[in-house]
Order: sequence, then structure tokens, then C-alpha cells
Amino acid sequence: MYNSQDLVLRIKIRAKEKNVLIRDMLIACGLNINAISQISDKKGLSCFSLARIADYLNCSVDYLLGRTDKPEINK
Repeated sequence: MYNSQDLVLRIKIRAKEKNVLIRDMLIACGLNINAISQISDKKGLSCFSLARIADYLNCSVDYLLGRTDKPEINK
């Protein structure tokens, strides 16, 4: 199914592509600065938090989850 480590890696890669600091992204999304570690610790992330991150990084949730390799948002 979905792998939390892959999710974290895709978030970090996309943030780097966009020249965004993870800390700044989490604060702008209204998330705790430990949210990425919580994903890694398999505590999960709400669908709303994941959607906020995807919106901030201008990519689809499907991309972050590894369901597609294209970060573009389908409209």
C-alpha cells in the first residue's frame, strides 16, 4: 500500500525543487514543525494536512502518495 518513508521523501524532494524549507512549509500550512517526523514514525497525517502540503508545494496528493510520478495537478 502506501509507504510513509516514500511520502516523506516525495515531500522533501518537491520542497527542494520549489526551494522551500520544510519548516517554513509546515508553519505556512498550520502544522506542527514535527509533522514530518510523525509521518516517519508512522503516526500518520490527516488527509486535510496532506492536502495543505500538496497545495503549498503546487502538486497533487496522488503525487505525494506515489500514485503518479507526475506532480502536476489534474484540473
